[in-house]
Amino acid sequence: MNGSMPKYQQVARQLGDKLRLGVLTEGDKLPSVRMLSQELGVSINTVQQAYYCLEAEGLVEARPQSGYYARTLIDRMDTVPHRSEPQAMAHQTSLSDQESVLRRRVRQQQEPGWLPLSLGVPAPELLPVKKLSKALQQAQRELPHGGIEYEQMTGNQALRRQIARYALFWGSQLTDEEIITTEGCTAALTLCLKTVTRPGDTVAVESPVYFGILQTILSLGLKVLELPTDPLTGVDLDVLERHLQVGQVQACLLVPSFSNPLGCCMPATHKQRLVRLMERYQIPLIEDDLYGDLHFAPDRPLPCKAFDRQGLVLWCGSFSKTLAPGYRVGWVAPGRYYEALFQIKRYQGGFSPGLTQQAVANFLANDRYELHLRRLRQRLKGNCQRYQQTIRTYFPEGTRISEPQGGFTLWVEVDARINTLALADQLAVYKISILPGSVFSLQPQYGNCMRLSYGMPFNERVAWGLQTIGQLIHQQLAV
Repeated sequence: MNGSMPKYQQVARQLGDKLRLGVLTEGDKLPSVRMLSQELGVSINTVQQAYYCLEAEGLVEARPQSGYYARTLIDRMDTVPHRSEPQAMAHQTSLSDQESVLRRRVRQQQEPGWLPLSLGVPAPELLPVKKLSKALQQAQRELPHGGIEYEQMTGNQALRRQIARYALFWGSQLTDEEIITTEGCTAALTLCLKTVTRPGDTVAVESPVYFGILQTILSLGLKVLELPTDPLTGVDLDVLERHLQVGQVQACLLVPSFSNPLGCCMPATHKQRLVRLMERYQIPLIEDDLYGDLHFAPDRPLPCKAFDRQGLVLWCGSFSKTLAPGYRVGWVAPGRYYEALFQIKRYQGGFSPGLTQQAVANFLANDRYELHLRRLRQRLKGNCQRYQQTIRTYFPEGTRISEPQGGFTLWVEVDARINTLALADQLAVYKISILPGSVFSLQPQYGNCMRLSYGMPFNERVAWGLQTIGQLIHQQLAV
């Protein structure tokens, strides 16, 4: 084994080579974690991390109560969406067309009787509403004057301590003094962008990329460089490096774990290489780790922050997708940019609401969050599988579906003759809401793609909705 890389990466590379060379073929059962641990003389945790890396790369799959099984990447590439190939140039285009589409979808999601497959958060029935209400009442009793006073500019200390404590699960050495709370993850990303860029700079992102990230970047007078992205392993680091070499990029804003909308997760080796590229060219990496806790594998994927040696990674997160969307509780650990970011927040009068932050801190204090996450992840994984199976059943042959290992969004690519923007308008007659792929780019692409959320529990109505989408696509192809 190569001693220059972590042991779990060495184990992952060994097994990955066997899978790629066909020594292990699709359907073969891999050694159990305990057996491989004994055989290689490494810890059980090392083997678990290695299997997670292979799962993120799409080379193995975990089957409940059975173990890990080999998958062939070639077979999977026939069913997952194509790798994106955006133009290799920065854009600063108006989002007016996308915003009009988004306004309609948001309005539809909020109207009674709609099936909101475009929903951007887990359904309320998947969240611990009653327990959060108790935590909020407890917070009101604990805080001076019931929580009506201003909170510290850096945010509620109890919450910052809990975030630092929870980060220990992935080996973090962060302290509460290195964390600043924000009103959600978008606020954290905005603060980061204001800190590390100036108008006219270029920010590199995945493609397709969450439309909220596009809106935020453009609103600050910045340019967007969309990077080619693999549906399984994330951005093409070779392409990114070529842009860095010529000084075209001033910052990166990436979602390395379960990106929205693709759901891809960069393997740990890729994340490590990404951080080393940032160090070589002294470029800040804004890491949106919003979905990192929603992993389907046994262990949480390591964030890029875990490999940060020079403070160049600004680690952002939120509880909006896992716990309480309406509480708007987020954070950033800005590394070497702490003082500059804090000053920007202070100039903006950035006091965060202490009551909701204290409530979330109380919820995290007794490991209730981890218990909730285990249940949520199990529900989302089951939803994902049932949504995928229904799509395969009712959509035309040749439909490509992403295979996320976490999060709650599916990226679906249909026949190139289908315009999903027009399809979304047709579905409005049935009160079904989807997000057309064109809103996830500044370039004219993804017109035959759509994002569907499996954040709602699978039921007969969801099955009807997916079947209806499939029928409309069949009808259009038959014309």
